[in-house]
Order: sequence, then C-alpha cells, then structure tokens
Amino acid sequence: MTWTTLPRSNSATGLAWHQRGSGPAVILIHGVGLRAESWGGILPGLATQHTVYALDLPGHGDSPMIDKADPTVSDYTDQIASSLQELPGPVCVAGHSLGALISLDLAARYPEMVQAVAALNSIYRRSPASAQAVRVRATSLAQAQSGQDADPQPTLTRWFGNPPAPANQAANDACRDWLIHGSLTGYAAAYHAFAFSDGPEDTALEQIACPALLLTASGDPNSTPAMSEALARIIPNGRAHIISGAAHMAPMTHATMIAKILAEFFTMAGGDA
Repeated sequence: MTWTTLPRSNSATGLAWHQRGSGPAVILIHGVGLRAESWGGILPGLATQHTVYALDLPGHGDSPMIDKADPTVSDYTDQIASSLQELPGPVCVAGHSLGALISLDLAARYPEMVQAVAALNSIYRRSPASAQAVRVRATSLAQAQSGQDADPQPTLTRWFGNPPAPANQAANDACRDWLIHGSLTGYAAAYHAFAFSDGPEDTALEQIACPALLLTASGDPNSTPAMSEALARIIPNGRAHIISGAAHMAPMTHATMIAKILAEFFTMAGGDA
C-alpha cells in the first residue's frame, strides 16, 4: 500500500490526531519515530464500526513536545489521558511498541477511561544484553542532537531487514522518510523513555481490569512471544496472540490481519457500534 499523509485535527490540549469513521472510540498510539500514518493499513478495517483516533505522540508528526527533560512513559500517558478527557468514554486503546507501554500504563492508571486495551509488540523484562543495547542506542540519539548524524538504516534493518522483503519495501521507505524528516529531539526523548522502561510493574499489570490483548510477532527478537505470553498471564483478563511470520513492524506489514484481530477483540470487549 501507499503510506499517504493523513489530515489532522487537534485535541484541546494540542495533541494532533487523525479521526476517521463512526461508532465507539478507538485510540491508536504508534511507536518511537513513527506517526499517525503508520496505522494507515489498519484504519480502514477499524473505521467501519468505530471512530478511530490515530494520534501523533508528543514530539512526533504534528504534536508538540512534552515540556519536560527526559520524559518517562508515564509522562506520555498523562499527556494522552488529558486529551482523551474530551472524548465520550471509556475508549478502546491499541498501542504499538512504545505505544503498547503507554496503552498498558493508561489502562492501569486510568481504568475509568479504558474499556479494552491491545498492546502490540510490547517489551517486558528485557534481557541484560537487550537492555544494554537499547540504552546505547538512546545515548547515540542524544549525541545526534549535538550535531552527529542520526543514520536511520540500523533502525530500518532491525524493523524490516536489509534488504527488506519486496512486499515490505513501501513500508520501509515510508519509515525512512518519517525518521529522516521527523523531529530528532522528539525521537530522542521518546526513545529515552522507551529504553529506560522495562515494561509496567507487575503490581500495575495486576490492576488492569479491562480485557487485554497482548499481540506480537513470531519473528520479533526484542518484543518476543514469551514477553506477550508473560504479560497475558499477569493481567487478570489478558490473552496473548502471536502473528506467525511477522516481525516488529507487523502493524504495517500485516495490517489487514491485525485490523481484523483488533476489530473482533474490541467488539467482544463491548466496544462495538
């Protein structure tokens, strides 16, 4: 598919989002370095029964930065929760990667706002080697703000391989464009929050009362099936779903399949039209 630019509107707090469809609200929260357009393949499948809000994370797309040095996952959650207050709730929420951490945090700390939550390609308790690697990358991005180059290719290789499969070339190229032309400051701040999080605390996960879908890909080496399965065991109403043959960017490379899974999950959770 072609990853075309989507029109935006702004919440009362300034957060930018793309709105489509009609019905109960679904909020889509992308990962580090991306933007609302990364949900472009999923939007059509959800918008037939829902009003979908695909937002730009603070410091990404058209959303302003969080006015705080080194914001945490909870800071992003609080900013988004403030914007959601203007919507009739509760809402269904799906997040990818960093967006998955924010979605789970939102469900744990703002339970009155969330009817169902889907965490796509979420990390949980990284290995020491993985934790070290992601924190080194966070430091590299911080240094890039001081004039060093921020080369997107290592990120694209982790996401799509090098070279990417022909079917994933358009998604690879779209992500390259977003990484090159997006705010490096916003990217670095979000990556710092992602790198220095090890997933929600177990006590917080145990407080998530709504239905929770923990979805990841069989070929994701950093947000592994074992992580999603562990999350599903801790969350009282959680279940895991593993997409075979996909990797970290499954919401883009396997969008039609994931849209169907999300639509069915949100309908079963009561977020149907």
